[in-house]
Amino acid sequence: MIRVAAVGDIHMGPESQGLLRPAFETLPDCADLLLLAGDLTRHGTPEEARVVAQEVRDLPVPVVAVLGNHDHHDEQPEKVTALLQDAGVRVLEGEGTVVDCAGTRVGIAGTKGFGGGFVGRSAGEFGEPVMKEFVRTTRRSADSLHAALKELDEEGCAARVALTHFSPVADTLAGEPLEIHPFLGSYLLAEAIDTAGADLAVHGHAHLGSEHGMTAGGVRVRNVAQPVIRRAFNVYRLGTS
Repeated sequence: MIRVAAVGDIHMGPESQGLLRPAFETLPDCADLLLLAGDLTRHGTPEEARVVAQEVRDLPVPVVAVLGNHDHHDEQPEKVTALLQDAGVRVLEGEGTVVDCAGTRVGIAGTKGFGGGFVGRSAGEFGEPVMKEFVRTTRRSADSLHAALKELDEEGCAARVALTHFSPVADTLAGEPLEIHPFLGSYLLAEAIDTAGADLAVHGHAHLGSEHGMTAGGVRVRNVAQPVIRRAFNVYRLGTS
């Protein structure tokens, strides 16, 4: 049994240094790895990223993350990524990584994702160039997630997790205004997860959403935005037999 701790949307700034560290230091007692589902900072500044890096530096469990839209706001995602990597975090964007959990290979495929909406209420690649690029951005992200999950399967991982910031399903957006669902996720991410296969999908972004959801193919989806789970992290269990 693999224990996956996960949280997103912690939105840290200079005054929040040390806020989550005490809880993170308990991770070895309850989890085998920690997933960070984006929006780790408030505005994506290096100063804020250094705060996050200190919260997770030298933790005794592997830490894997994706960035969120807030982490891109200052237009320095490369610097944010570098600061997190310097603290030992594996930051993913359209790729996968393998974590050794007590001798069990667990694959994490990660991408920020993007919007577009869900079946019956989604944007299409039609019309103005800016609208086509909007949808193509999501499609490229979904394609990279699919490729990463497939590669992890070929590497013989006993379990695979899809880690995104934007949601792959509408289920976990319940509570958010319907008008903004297209800006909170896309069905293309769920299609990638279902066609490539995964044991769990984790995302953030939807602060007013719901924790539990499922793809059409039966993959569990969990919204781990901190305003939803209301704690430092939640732990989910993956059977590997």
